[in-house]
Amino acid sequence: MPETPRPVVFIHGLWLHATSWEPWVERFRAAGYEPVAPGWPNEPASVAEARANPDAVANIGIDEAAGHFAEIAKGLGEDTVLIGHSFGGLLAEKLLGEGIGAGAVAIDPAQIKGVLPLPLAQLRSGFPALGNPANLHRAVSLTAAQFRYGFGNAVDEAESDALYEQWTIPSPARPLFQAAAANFVMHSPAAVDTKREPRGPLLLISGTADHTVPDVVTRSTLKQYRDSMAVTELRQFEGRGHSLTIDHGWGDVADAVLEWLRAQGL
Repeated sequence: MPETPRPVVFIHGLWLHATSWEPWVERFRAAGYEPVAPGWPNEPASVAEARANPDAVANIGIDEAAGHFAEIAKGLGEDTVLIGHSFGGLLAEKLLGEGIGAGAVAIDPAQIKGVLPLPLAQLRSGFPALGNPANLHRAVSLTAAQFRYGFGNAVDEAESDALYEQWTIPSPARPLFQAAAANFVMHSPAAVDTKREPRGPLLLISGTADHTVPDVVTRSTLKQYRDSMAVTELRQFEGRGHSLTIDHGWGDVADAVLEWLRAQGL
């Protein structure tokens, strides 16, 4: 660790508010880092405000979000570490591939261009947004049952419902449409430069019971980096679902990330 605390930018994915990273922020600050957890462009400051004003984030796409977080990371300096979950993981990969950040961790990252597996569980998880083409320019909310399937399937129903009430917000559907079409679009915003040399180390994390980003998708993402000489590793958490950053076992994941960052000198 450098004498000056290393900045860390936490990037959340769809349907969770930025404040869902608060326990991580506290743990990383206690470990000597200088963490921040900004919201997506136009995201209201609280869960309640976000639910009351869903149109604030409607039509935000991958490129708009990537540009937003790129400016934040650049403002914090070259030593910044990027940690993202779900679409936040895709954004962390994308920024690292653009030479932004000293290293990155992508937890259950949304599929990037080139990833081919499309399990039925993933299709079902994305259906609340993708099921209606008119949602492309809208913000979409999940029901408790939809959250239970996509996020909380590996915890009991009471915990899933509590997490839903505490952290969920309406999110733009556009990134899901962009990722779904990525392999059919030449200049897809879901494309990541997986061959960039040099770049900082990258850790991919997968929950083996994840429905939203199944383990096979994350393993396929790892294969996209096979031609890179930079450090790219995968850590799997057995029996964990998409809620692994916010449920009762979040600390195990956070500690594994801290351990990996120290091993990389970050």
